Amino acid sequence: MDFITETVLPKLREIATGDKPPVVPVVPLKGVIGNMGPMRKGLTLEGTAEILERAFKVKRADAVALVINSPGGSPVQSALIAKRIRSLAAEHDKKVIAFCEDVAASGGYWLAASADEIIVDDNSIVGSIGVISSSLGFVEAIKKIGVERRLHTAGESKSFMDPFLPEKKADVARLKEIQGDMHESFKDYVRERRADKLADDPKLFTGAFWTGRRAVELGLADDTGEIRETLRLRYGERVRMPVFKQRQGWLSRRFGAKSEADVGIWADSLICAVEERLIWDRYRL
Repeated sequence: MDFITETVLPKLREIATGDKPPVVPVVPLKGVIGNMGPMRKGLTLEGTAEILERAFKVKRADAVALVINSPGGSPVQSALIAKRIRSLAAEHDKKVIAFCEDVAASGGYWLAASADEIIVDDNSIVGSIGVISSSLGFVEAIKKIGVERRLHTAGESKSFMDPFLPEKKADVARLKEIQGDMHESFKDYVRERRADKLADDPKLFTGAFWTGRRAVELGLADDTGEIRETLRLRYGERVRMPVFKQRQGWLSRRFGAKSEADVGIWADSLICAVEERLIWDRYRL
């Protein structure tokens, strides 16, 4: 009887009266941002463009909800996805509400900033407005195992930050210059999107991160809440929240890969998995 009361009767009432419930499409943006290899899909513009288009084209929707759970990744893909969200919001005249789950940090916060409103949990990790680059040095390791490194380049900067060569001061200075440019772009975007909401705090753009409750105080977020409760409160108990997710092929679902024969792909995936875990682990408290 509950199924008939809760599902069948409301549907019949809609058909008879034309009284359709409000709709807020939901787009999950979860995972590390950027290309993570053939077996592990990160968030990219290529992978999210179709679902974003479909969500924003829902005619009866006044708003689109983004559910963000990301520790960041590629600043380029973060910027491209954020730009596409703003472009579609303007094209379809829809408000964008971001709901941050466990983490919306670094590039994950870049995505959140594309929304008109940011809702967080009290304990969400939010912020980390900065740029990071990490690598390993194998100079001493290859000496110990007796490996001779042979490298030939045309152009003095082609061996930039080579992990098998001693680190050069000029390379580090150049890397910091590039990081500085990216950081400025990130800060400019947050300032543009959050405008006068941001608190006057010197730590805001240092790469520091905070809990959701503190992020609201700093102006990095607007309020605390949960998606179902928040949307029902704003749009009514009957609001529908269809989820638009990226489709995966059968092999990707079964094996996590496009090809089960290529051993090199599996090895590459293992490396990507380690890198992905390291990115997530910065914010696992």
